Amino acid sequence: MIYAKHSPNAPANSPPVTTLRLLATSDVHGHVLPTDYFAGTPGAPGALARVASLVRRARAEIAPENCLLLDNGDFLQGTALTDLTGRPGRGWRGQHPVIRAMNRMGYDAATLGNHEFNFGLDWLEETLVGADFPVLCANAVRATGRTPLDDTPFRPPVTILTRHLRAADDTRHAIRIGLVGFCPPQVMVWDHAHLTGRISTRDVVETARHWVPTLRARGADIVIALAHTGIDPGPDRSGMENAARALARVPGIDAIIAGHSHRVFPSPDHARTPGADVARGTLHGVPCVKPGYAASHLGQIDLHLLRDTTGWRVAGHAVALRACAQIPPCRTVTRTLARAHAHTLRLTGYTLGETRAALHSYLSLVRDDPGLALVNAAQRAALAEAIRDTPYATLPMLSACAPFKTGGRGGPDHFTDIPAGPLRLRNIADLYSFPNTLCGLVVTGADLRDWLERAAICFNRITPGAPGQALLDPTVPGHVFDVIDGLRYAIDLTSPARYSLSGAVIDPNARRIRDLTYRGCPLADEDLFVIATNSYRAWGGGPFLPLARGALIHQSNRPIRDLLADHVGISSPIAPTAPTTWRLAPMPATRVAILTGPGLRTHSNEIAALGAIDEGLDETGFLRLDMPLPEADSPTLAKPAADAYMRDREVGAGRHLANPVRSGRKQP
Repeated sequence: MIYAKHSPNAPANSPPVTTLRLLATSDVHGHVLPTDYFAGTPGAPGALARVASLVRRARAEIAPENCLLLDNGDFLQGTALTDLTGRPGRGWRGQHPVIRAMNRMGYDAATLGNHEFNFGLDWLEETLVGADFPVLCANAVRATGRTPLDDTPFRPPVTILTRHLRAADDTRHAIRIGLVGFCPPQVMVWDHAHLTGRISTRDVVETARHWVPTLRARGADIVIALAHTGIDPGPDRSGMENAARALARVPGIDAIIAGHSHRVFPSPDHARTPGADVARGTLHGVPCVKPGYAASHLGQIDLHLLRDTTGWRVAGHAVALRACAQIPPCRTVTRTLARAHAHTLRLTGYTLGETRAALHSYLSLVRDDPGLALVNAAQRAALAEAIRDTPYATLPMLSACAPFKTGGRGGPDHFTDIPAGPLRLRNIADLYSFPNTLCGLVVTGADLRDWLERAAICFNRITPGAPGQALLDPTVPGHVFDVIDGLRYAIDLTSPARYSLSGAVIDPNARRIRDLTYRGCPLADEDLFVIATNSYRAWGGGPFLPLARGALIHQSNRPIRDLLADHVGISSPIAPTAPTTWRLAPMPATRVAILTGPGLRTHSNEIAALGAIDEGLDETGFLRLDMPLPEADSPTLAKPAADAYMRDREVGAGRHLANPVRSGRKQP
């Protein structure tokens, strides 16, 4: 199905000679087969096997030799098929399933996304050996030189493909197509432990300004940017994570395949984005497509080419998105991965333990969540064991984790929902869907207060008494909302957010976090704690500070998912409950609107416990709840616990309440 398109804009007296069709995927994240490995059920709407059927149709509409099939990164990570079967040590000895599928589909080229680096460089290099197509990246390099052209590459930065395109009169024309690939430079933060000392990154636009003219000089007739980057509506700046608009202003680029943000373009979402023309499918006049997430769409750009005295040029274009839902999967791809699929089902079906209550994420942004509490408990236990015989073991310990599946751009089914009963490996992967590793940090009370202010940006500012206000800011993903287990605090939504999604201060006077306590005692800025968190957050992922640079005391090589599996095996059977950690501050006579998954209706008692009203499904399939905010605060922690902490603070003030890793502080 064509989602949006624009007709050719070539002058009537200069008909195109031929058409180059670019077919593109981005952010597939291992969704190759139409199976939800978390739920153990078939029928997932997005799948590369469905895309393969659309690719076959798109090639049949035009001469197949006029088509290029391209991927824009984040294809090697994201499901049990990739994160379990696709990694060593899980019994699979065949080719990586995604690479095998892409080879069978006939991909012409790809670029690296940020998640390709999640399992380390050695694994990545070994995996890419099996690709029958070039995998590019110009701005992640082994060593930087004087300019990007002098860098020591990690992957080929560019390639030129020669294709003999067929014209309407059946003549053939040799076209040299230059491709350049980019990943977000922030990979150095997000996968710091894997990459530091081994590669460096450059700004996307700076790199493009050197390589695009080089491609032209080497004879490229057309230049395509495979840019694993989204569309930031703000001003251009160096080191942008979402740099597609800035990239479009680099002279010499004929089309951009964008991605990373899991959104689609063209779409009404970008109707007010400066420089974006949704009707024409362009950024600053350059054709661009962004094909969504989890193989939800196949992107298509038709470049209508004209040859004049200066060579080949783009005389017109058409941009389209083809939705994959309801498209029958390609049988060839399905058969190709049959063995890998069966292996994955065996792995994910392995029983680790038992839960005596359901675990779901439908309300994880509304109240304390048992699933998050389980992850936090596993992180805390693993870190306590790791630092048991070190001076840090005397510090009070906390744990921070955020929910990963909270709807949003993933849709109304993008929630965890694990019934009471056996806990299988697929359930653990559902609870913790990213390959982050465990980090231990020493942090101050001031650090913790700032950390929570950054986490609280997921909420909108609420006006007391005003009707119909949305509780959550839809531009902020749920995985920003870290809950720090071991503390107690309230979130005051009458205050504006202090930070933006990029981590910039937008209101220096704003404070949402109030009544922040540990064991009933208010936190002082100088109090010290050990905190268990993940590697992405420790090194500054999202709007957070990279506290690990000065406070790292432990770095695990094992994914937190594996630590969680160990914890469940030891603790089973578990009876999930959430400690009283955070709450929304009282706002009498105020109700807010919440969008969550319709699966919450199977837990109707929890809707009732919130005092919420089920208002039905919205046009996108989300369940809309009308919920009252608290009328009054809940009681504080019992006095004996507070007294115990005060005694511990006084006794330990000269012994362990000094930071042993921060420069300028007293050593223990």
